[in-house]
Amino acid sequence: MGSKIYVGGLPYSATDQELNDLFATHGTVESARVITDRFTGQSRGFGFVEMASGEEASAAIAALNGTQFGGRTLTVNEARPQEARSGGEGRGRGGVGGRGGQRW
Repeated sequence: MGSKIYVGGLPYSATDQELNDLFATHGTVESARVITDRFTGQSRGFGFVEMASGEEASAAIAALNGTQFGGRTLTVNEARPQEARSGGEGRGRGGVGGRGGQRW
């Protein structure tokens, strides 16, 4: 299993292929994905890259963190596991109308 890398500070025009190409010079890229807004499809300015080995991931992080890409400074580090999200059920806003319930 590879090592997942977080890449922040991406230009909003960056594509998955450009992200892949950027990291491919430092090892085998298993996947590269720019995260987009689910409604607009616009890049959110960050993405994730999965490298084939931890050594390749470490080399890529050391080489690319703080460098310029598309006029922006990249933040590159090891990705943290995604935090568990609570699902549905009014999203914690309370009962009636999502306003915390009725007040009398």
